[in-house]
Formats: sequence, C-alpha cells, structure tokens
Amino acid sequence: MSAAPTQQGRLATEFAKGVWKENPVFVQVLGMCPTLAVTNSVANAIAMGVATFFVLVGSSFLVSLLRKLIPREIRISTYIIIIATFVTLADSALEALVPAVHHELGAFIALIVVNCIILGRQEAFAAKNPPLLAIADAAGMGLGFCIALLCLGGTREILGSGSFLGVSLFGPHFEPWVIMILPPGGFFMLGTALMLFAWMKQRRAARDGALA
Repeated sequence: MSAAPTQQGRLATEFAKGVWKENPVFVQVLGMCPTLAVTNSVANAIAMGVATFFVLVGSSFLVSLLRKLIPREIRISTYIIIIATFVTLADSALEALVPAVHHELGAFIALIVVNCIILGRQEAFAAKNPPLLAIADAAGMGLGFCIALLCLGGTREILGSGSFLGVSLFGPHFEPWVIMILPPGGFFMLGTALMLFAWMKQRRAARDGALA
C-alpha cells in the first residue's frame, strides 16, 4: 500500500521540478537559441514549445525503454537518431497543420535535434530511470520550456506589436515598441526574466537563513 503513494510522489516531484525549480530556460539557462529567436510572437512561441515538448517526451520514453539495450559506446549517436526521428514527425505535423507558422520558424524546428535541453535529459535522466519517471521528467521540462517561451513571446508581442495571437489589444493609437520584436528585445526580456528569478532565489535563501 505504501509503494503507490511513494511512486506517485516521485512522479509528481520529477514533473514539478522542470516547471519551476529547475526551469530549463529561467534557471538552467538552456536552449537559448530558440528562446531568443522564435519568441517575437505568441504563435511562434507556442508552436516551438509544443514541438519541443513532443520531441522531449517521445525521445525520453524511447531512450528509457531501450536504455539496457543501447551500448554505452554509441549511446549519444543513438540518442540523436531517436531525437531526429521525433523532430521529423514534429516538423511534418507543423508543416501540415500550420504552414504559415512552420515557414516563420524555418530551420529552428530542425535545430531541435541539437537542443541541449533534449539531449541533456536523455543522458542525465532518461538513460538512468524507468519509462514512467522519464516521461514525468520530460513532461515537466517540456512544460517549463513552453511556459518560458509563452511568457517571453506574449510580452514581446504585446509590447512590440500591440497584439496577442494577432488580435489587436490597444487600438490604432498605440505606438508599438518595435525593438521588442527585434533581437535586442529578446535579449532584454530574457535578461529581465533571469534577473527576476535571481532576485527571487536570493529572497528565498535569505528567508531560509533567517528561519534557521
């Protein structure tokens, strides 16, 4: 009777850590290339986030399932082949379902293959844990990545275009901050988010120290 709650607790812990405590963008500062490049609009951010989530969960499940069969000497090559398979599926699905967004994302979909978040989770977690835990870890990291992209993409589109998902928010008299949808805007928003997370971490550490 006690094993089930323990297993469920472990699954919840592995899932939750990627969403907040070990967020791949705001805490681990990984996957910066797509984070900065595609977050100039909400639609692009959602498409990239969903594609990365799909690839991360699918590849983590398969790597975990085959972890005892993959020779150590060729594990990285095997991981890349597995990841590339799921990236091809995601790329084809986006091209079929949302061709305009797929065109805007361009090569960044294919570059998911070399996203250090995905390969890192295969090596650090999926290859060492059973499938359920690997899926929980991947889902948490994927959701954390989606949330980060959505936060950055939403803010940049609102300030840079005065819209959200293409819907105008402020009327014709709004003067957009064009810099927010340009590369400098991506660096500015990411820097602001990282500063906020560092400040929150400092406050939490100070509070814990005071309680101790």
